Amino acid sequence: MGCCFVELHSFRLILTCIQSALLTPSRVSLQEYWKALRLSVQSSQQTVVWSPSDGRTITTTTTASPAAAAAAATTTTTATATSSSSPPPVVVASASSTTTTMSCNPKTIKDAINANLLPILTVSGVTGGIVLGLILRYSRDEPWTKREVMYVGYIGELFLRALKALIIPLIVSSLVSAIGSLDLSLSKKIGLRAVCYYLTTTVLAVVLGIILVVSIHPGKGSDEGITKAGEARSVYTPDLLMDLPRNFFPPNLIQACFETHKTVIVEPKPEDFVNDTQVVPQNLTDEDLPPKSEWDIKHEHARAMNIMGLVSFATFLGLALSTLDAKGKPLLDFFQSLSDASMVITSWLIWISPIGILFLVASMMIEMEDFSVMLGQLGMYFGTVVLGIFIHGFIVLPTLYTVFTRKLPFRFLANMSQAYITAFATASSSGTLPVTFQCLEEKNKIDMRVTRFVIPIGATINMDGTALYEAVAAIFIAQVRGLALSIGQVVAISITATAAAIGAAGIPQAGLVTMVMVLDVVGLPAEDMTLIIAVDWLLDRFRTMINVLGDSIGAGLVYELSKKELEKLNINANGDVERPSNEIGMDAVESNKM
Repeated sequence: MGCCFVELHSFRLILTCIQSALLTPSRVSLQEYWKALRLSVQSSQQTVVWSPSDGRTITTTTTASPAAAAAAATTTTTATATSSSSPPPVVVASASSTTTTMSCNPKTIKDAINANLLPILTVSGVTGGIVLGLILRYSRDEPWTKREVMYVGYIGELFLRALKALIIPLIVSSLVSAIGSLDLSLSKKIGLRAVCYYLTTTVLAVVLGIILVVSIHPGKGSDEGITKAGEARSVYTPDLLMDLPRNFFPPNLIQACFETHKTVIVEPKPEDFVNDTQVVPQNLTDEDLPPKSEWDIKHEHARAMNIMGLVSFATFLGLALSTLDAKGKPLLDFFQSLSDASMVITSWLIWISPIGILFLVASMMIEMEDFSVMLGQLGMYFGTVVLGIFIHGFIVLPTLYTVFTRKLPFRFLANMSQAYITAFATASSSGTLPVTFQCLEEKNKIDMRVTRFVIPIGATINMDGTALYEAVAAIFIAQVRGLALSIGQVVAISITATAAAIGAAGIPQAGLVTMVMVLDVVGLPAEDMTLIIAVDWLLDRFRTMINVLGDSIGAGLVYELSKKELEKLNINANGDVERPSNEIGMDAVESNKM
């Protein structure tokens, strides 16, 4: 009987520790929670005193005897701050044989609802948009016209335009103010950690996608029953690669705010093949055309923001200001004020996001052509990509966060829910930047010097969802065509998908353009891309959501690894230890209310 009670008590204690881990400041590490749990379980009727890394002394008293089971089995933990500046007491675990000491009184419930009101409203907006879209879609037999769909999504369009209007002020001012306020050596460390994280997660995403698509084999069969959609753009892989540095160094910063450079190859016309008889050939085939390397080249500018060029300029300007010291302070203060003002506007805008998201989702549901495409062979492809995205986003990335920071990621991920939903609704990681900043700095309390340095770079080069999608799509198309890929070709796909994901701008469906480069590596024609366009609009939203998740976890991870350097920088600036104002955690909770 005694053994059964101890096991039951230990199980309840574990559950309570997990609950406490979700509700207490995440600065208490996972290692400390495990230490408290282990000491409490090993102690039957004794008091255990242990000290976490932050200087507190925590006393754990455990009663676990059969006689006490009839009355109550309680584990109480009290925390005593060692100084007046120490953080508030934290309850590690408290369990009873029937109930826990964490009471759910009306005030606690009200506070919890108020703290999570915006995510609740946003989720309600997504759910309401799906319901409204389905009701409108099936309210009549004839299909909805494009104009009618535009009317339904008009409010959502206004919300999206307002979000995008904040992209340029946020990216430029955030990067300049963050890098300019950091020491040059610290900027190098933070930048190196961020780039290493981005490259690592992108490679992991590609490898995961390849493993899934080879194991599931969604392209088994042929292309019968797959409806082709859209048309492929004629591109040449070397041109795509050379366009990346071209956009990295824009000749005109004003133009970079609304246009992106691209190289276009011009397909020869029948008139170019006039023979001696002056007869213009008709119905030219691919065999009649010269190789793409011999086609004419034309440089154009697409109507899309050149985020890569703006990021590069802001980075170099911030580095220059950090070396000017007092001379650069007026300009640095200007960008800091601009960044703060942009975040204030974001805090206003974010409260209308549930309404905007509702109408965006509703118009998306009405505009969707046919649900049957999700049930056929494309459904297998769709499911493979979504499965890979969720494994990468909710298993791989949180595991990396826990391993390197030794902290539970659940609270961090929950605080970012607003950014995920906005990314899904807008299908633009750049358009979600204002919301991402707000969630990281106000909810997860990440130092703004880290978020405003790491996040704009991540929105430019960190495309985990896109990398996974392109690897899966290329191998899926090869399977549909009956092409057996060698190990070398699979490796080439992984390398090319990684490079293509970095080159994909943070705009909707940019991955379709870089997809051509991946297909070209394995000798597949660009026209085969039309096989997957039918479901790309929805996959684009899922992979954008994971891109934003990866950026956010990267910011949290880099912040935890850079804490010591940031504290030293605070000491040098102020002459005393300054507690970071953006420390990860929840609002202080009194132990007598737990």
